[in-house]
Amino acid sequence: MIEIMDTTLRDGEQTSGVSFAPQEKLSIARLLLEELGVDRIEIASARISQGEFNSVKKVSDWAREHGHIHKVEVLGFVDDRNSLNWMKDAGCEVLNLLCKGSENHCIYQLKKTPDEHIADIKNVLANAREMGIKVNIYLEDWSNGMRNSEDYVYYVVENLRHESIMRFMLPDTLGVLNPTETGDYCKRMIQHFPDLHFDFHAHNDYDLAVANVFEAVKAGVHGIHVTINGLGERAGNAPLSSVVAVLHDQLKHKTKIKESKINSVSRLVESYAGVRIPANKPVIGDYVFTQVAGIHADGDNKKNLYYNDLLPERFGRERLYALGKASGKATILKNLQQLGIELDNEMMQKVTARVIELGDKKEMITLDELPYIVSDVIKSEQEDQLIKILNYSLSVTQGLRPMANVKMEINGEVFEQSASGDGQYNAISKAMYKIYKKQNKPTPELIDYQVVIPPGGKTDAIVQTIITWQFDGKVFKTRGLDGDQTVAALKATEKMLNIIETNNIPTKQG
Repeated sequence: MIEIMDTTLRDGEQTSGVSFAPQEKLSIARLLLEELGVDRIEIASARISQGEFNSVKKVSDWAREHGHIHKVEVLGFVDDRNSLNWMKDAGCEVLNLLCKGSENHCIYQLKKTPDEHIADIKNVLANAREMGIKVNIYLEDWSNGMRNSEDYVYYVVENLRHESIMRFMLPDTLGVLNPTETGDYCKRMIQHFPDLHFDFHAHNDYDLAVANVFEAVKAGVHGIHVTINGLGERAGNAPLSSVVAVLHDQLKHKTKIKESKINSVSRLVESYAGVRIPANKPVIGDYVFTQVAGIHADGDNKKNLYYNDLLPERFGRERLYALGKASGKATILKNLQQLGIELDNEMMQKVTARVIELGDKKEMITLDELPYIVSDVIKSEQEDQLIKILNYSLSVTQGLRPMANVKMEINGEVFEQSASGDGQYNAISKAMYKIYKKQNKPTPELIDYQVVIPPGGKTDAIVQTIITWQFDGKVFKTRGLDGDQTVAALKATEKMLNIIETNNIPTKQG
């Protein structure tokens, strides 16, 4: 069983621009411990600010009341009793003591010899025992310590191994390690000190954090540090979602993490942090369980040929099939099955062609938009299209009325007119009206103009324009569908003109 320590509320909050309010810290802490099932959480650094103290006090009060106080940890410093007193006043009982894991840090930052630094650490440990505070040790800059001063690392640990320390935590503080080094260095630590508990703490500066975690666990470390969504300083920390998937699937190790809660917790932290999850981020990204190519949907229809062990249901999600220019009949069929819509082969071909046409105009068509497309295709079935809007141009200038130029075909003959209007569609309508007036053709009265965006639609959503007309004593509606509102309105208008031209006006509304 690999132990998972989440440091979203400490290391994750060091992400540029991220600061959790006290209630947000409490909410995240509760979700991490009770919903997600992490073993421990690191919630703050000691002596940062009064606001941080208030947040820590709020979390510790809740944790003590619910039996979790031993799982709540605070980063502190080798500063005699200062960090310990701060922690004690805040109600916490576990200190993660930040010590120097490289000789360079010890000599040039602290300006002390290794023995002097060890003596200072032992002083804090003695004070912690006296105050009833348990201690884990961070060997800060351990990765560079192993690269450049390996004997120093062993010397420090050898002099502390018999102290009352629960865990020795090995951070790649600057994110410099590669997987080969990580596995090698972790293995050396374990071989030198087989009786100690080691955690590995990865940073993602070379995008190798998860790969380094993989090697650290293979080498035999007992615990891994993560953050939700990979939050953290610079390029961030190892993301819990990916680490858990790798541990469970690739290394066959168990954790206490409840996979089904990962996505919901990730989304809440995304909201609180204000840092968007990349759409292609493994496990939790918007697109990672979305098949795009039609051949993939076809394979899934036949024998789930494009599934892997990362089933979306494990993580509280579902598999989607993207609708767009790469869609084939199999992709459309998968989405229609999800909606409970059945179409015959001929209609399927027409819907597929319409999806591909619309997909050329926008990045992705959503599942919510598909019923609108189906409806538009079904309602657009006309054998003869006697009236066609061949082309149009629009000119919109600040402070001036929009200008439109329209070219139309009426029963095989082409006409062109220009006009200005109160809006883009109004300008086009007036140009079309001029054409009809010169041809002595009757025109309808526009009764209502409605624009509908499917639920879940984004700024590039497909738009359905529904226009209500009155002609020859009858009221009827036509619909147009497009990624552009004006084009959708023109399609609805073109349908109306053909209905009038063929004298095929519906006897009922709609």
